[in-house]
Amino acid sequence: MTEQSAGKPAITQAMIKAYDDYTHLTLDRRGFMERLTRLAGSGAAAAAIVPLLAANSARAAIVPADDARVEAFDATFPGADGEMDAYLVLPAGASGPLPAVLVIHENRGLNQHIRDVARRLAVDGFLALAVDFLSPLGGTPDNEDKAREMIGQLDGAETTANAKAARAFLAGHERSNGKVGAVGFCWGGGLVNQLAVHDPELDAGVAYYGRQADAGEVGSIEAPLMLHYAGLDERINAGIDAYRAALEAAGKAFEIHVYDGVNHAFNNDTSEARYDKAAAELAWSRTVAFFRQHLA
Repeated sequence: MTEQSAGKPAITQAMIKAYDDYTHLTLDRRGFMERLTRLAGSGAAAAAIVPLLAANSARAAIVPADDARVEAFDATFPGADGEMDAYLVLPAGASGPLPAVLVIHENRGLNQHIRDVARRLAVDGFLALAVDFLSPLGGTPDNEDKAREMIGQLDGAETTANAKAARAFLAGHERSNGKVGAVGFCWGGGLVNQLAVHDPELDAGVAYYGRQADAGEVGSIEAPLMLHYAGLDERINAGIDAYRAALEAAGKAFEIHVYDGVNHAFNNDTSEARYDKAAAELAWSRTVAFFRQHLA
């Protein structure tokens, strides 16, 4: 796959894989830049390509922070071992109880893109809570590399417990109808799967290109699941077959959607090289319909 328009450098699938190895596996930044330079042909070309691969927080939000259709607040709630920070959004002027959705960020922490996702859910009629799961380490930093480093320092059991606390906080919120779903992306998609395993009171889970739960844990899942995968995402997709088999064997309710020809993080519109508008919009429409079905 290549991308070249309006004077922009060509982006190849090998470059996208190098970035994925850097942001999710063991390739460090120096190794990534060395590989990208070889692929691009020069250091200058590699430097021009990096911003197209990385997320750009300056790109316009789909639902701006000051959008009149939503009301947004900074919020806190008690986590497993301390206070957790979050961003709470609801439809402006809404009356009556609302279905609620926990929004779980990628390995970049609670950034502007994930706040935008929460606002999109509010526009669609949900009470949305985007949690900063880096709260135990001081909160999400501005530097994405630092955020990814901090994600790796989180304790898995404590993080899952914090997700359970967030679900309980939403269920008991005065604007909630008591039913709570969870949607997560990348690292957050993996946490949705873990939350489904460890919290039988979760009402619905949607995981975008997230690491699957172990087959031996599937039996404890109660929530119906919707699982979105990118067709070109070999790293995450390697676990699909085992997860599907385990879910089927356990008689669980689930849907799997694979979007051909798109990359990991295809939903993230701030990542120019990997975002796929058609796949993102289809997955989002399915996600909203799924939550409306299970959280009413």
